[in-house]
Amino acid sequence: MKWRDFYIIAAALLIAAVFLCLFPGSGGKTVTVKQNNETVYTGSLYTDKEVKLDGNTLVIKDGVCFMKSAECKNKVCVHTGKISKKGESIICLPNRIIAQIE
Repeated sequence: MKWRDFYIIAAALLIAAVFLCLFPGSGGKTVTVKQNNETVYTGSLYTDKEVKLDGNTLVIKDGVCFMKSAECKNKVCVHTGKISKKGESIICLPNRIIAQIE
């Protein structure tokens, strides 16, 4: 290989890196909601939906997920706020609900 080949390979790698930074893949981000250790809903974060679960209301909208309301006493799940990144979760212990981003 000649020096010119190394420049071409380096330029191609640089262009690929810039492309990945500017246009990250949607990656199929999904939210899985479980109640009593059973999956009750799995869907895309980009499909607007309200999931009602024994007095709790989970909202999925515009790529984020949050607990809109809950009947539990301390409402920690409501105060958790919006989640959107892989591995984040909202947990309501009194109602045994877990919403997790995958």
